Amino acid sequence: MPTLYVVATPIGNLQDMTPRAIETLRAVALIAAEDTRVTKKLLNVFEIDTPLTSCHQHNEDTKGAWLAEKMLAENIDVAVTTDAGTPCISDPGYGLVKACVERGIEVLPIPGCCASVSAMSVSGFDTREFAFYGFLPREKKELREKLLSMAKGVAVAAVHESPYRVTELVEVIADLLPQTRISCSCDLTKLHEKTIRGTAGEVLQMLKDNPKAEKGEYCLILDFHDVELPEEKAPLAEVSLEAQLVEQLLQGLDLRDAQSELVLQGAKKNAVKQAALRLKKLFMEEEE
Repeated sequence: MPTLYVVATPIGNLQDMTPRAIETLRAVALIAAEDTRVTKKLLNVFEIDTPLTSCHQHNEDTKGAWLAEKMLAENIDVAVTTDAGTPCISDPGYGLVKACVERGIEVLPIPGCCASVSAMSVSGFDTREFAFYGFLPREKKELREKLLSMAKGVAVAAVHESPYRVTELVEVIADLLPQTRISCSCDLTKLHEKTIRGTAGEVLQMLKDNPKAEKGEYCLILDFHDVELPEEKAPLAEVSLEAQLVEQLLQGLDLRDAQSELVLQGAKKNAVKQAALRLKKLFMEEEE
């Protein structure tokens, strides 16, 4: 009976490659890699000549099933790898693992590096209970909603972020949940790895003061233990959107800002836009 091996690979330092991982990659008949070019470089370092095939996020649903059928038909063992770290943990691999499980193929882990676990281990936070969220939404409204949901539900969260958006992410956290403590790790296990820690505001300032902040890959550990959640806004009153827009106008907002405020309070964007158009039309008729 064939076996699928889920093989973790180094996230930076090649010396983190385990002897068991090397032995497994040599022994299997085929390696399903996220990017064959990246994995080929790793194989060359350890003088491994096992054939490669691509299995990434854009093809793993169909490729996973094909590979599982191939394993059964030819009775071969396969290893799945990603560019760095543990497959299926914010990386491809799920499609192939799922296909093998559904067909009764044994799936075994070959443990090793995992960026989020490594980041948690050096955070200094109480990480006995945590949740992993991967990459958070980019759109600011969705991001704020997600962060609030996380802070309500878990004590510690691990997230990934690109160097080009990490400062913006921490800005939102500092504004929305300022008591959040953050351990922000960059380029873990690599030559210039660095971890900064503090409140959201302190970490934000450190990122802004670092001219090289937009380099490397980030893993952030968010500690919500001492966070005071903002009071939830009361539901919108049962009055027309036009009346609510007028109320915002009377408070000194222009029509565009009044629309944005109602959307932030929970009104649907298209409904607010239509109400604003009706209000404009009413004002024009009164002027005539």
